[in-house]
Parts: sequence; C-alpha cells; structure tokens
Amino acid sequence: QVQLVESGGGLVPPGGSLELSCAASGSILADNHMGWFRRVPGQERELIAALARTGSTNYADSVRGRFTISKDDAKNILYLQMTALKTEDTGVYYCNLIGTPVGVDDYWSRGTQVTVST
Repeated sequence: QVQLVESGGGLVPPGGSLELSCAASGSILADNHMGWFRRVPGQERELIAALARTGSTNYADSVRGRFTISKDDAKNILYLQMTALKTEDTGVYYCNLIGTPVGVDDYWSRGTQVTVST
C-alpha cells in the first residue's frame, strides 16, 4: 500500500520561502513518476510540479521558475522547494503518483497547509 506523508507547510509572508517534504514508503519514489499537487479553496487539486523516474521535471506555468521538485531515493523523500511565494500559492499541498485521480479523496493523504500572507 502506498503511504505518503507531507510536511513542512506553514505561514510565510509574500516573497518568502518554504521547503515541503513527502516521506514515502518502500521504493515508491524510485519506481514512479511523482508530483506535487495543490488544492486551493473552491478548486480541485492540480498538478504543479512533476518529477519523472528519469529525473526530468516539469512545472505548471504558475510556479515555473519559483518552485523546484527533487527527491532523495535513499531517504525516500520527495521535496518541493518554494521561493518567491505569492498569496495565490496559499493552499493544501499534496504529493502523489502522477495519474492519481485528483477528485477521489481516498487516494490522497492529508497534505500540508501553506498560507502566504502578511
């Protein structure tokens, strides 16, 4: 069973930085294409950063140049380094396998809340 636990969220002022972590069970990170997703109030989860098994990355236009996805296979941790944060980055952040149905809550863990505010 896939187990993913996100952490590192918090309250940060606009322009600030945060690093999110996702602890994964087994060899999930090495065996799958992984992503960070974001859910803002009133909207569905959206993929904002993707990391392929090959190491290639892709980003949503809204975060490209500001966020960086990476992983440590030895520690089984997926990271999301976020810089130059904006108020519109506020939301709940989740990690998961690429292709996970975004609207089925059973496939998702609790996520970690990021609030960008003065």
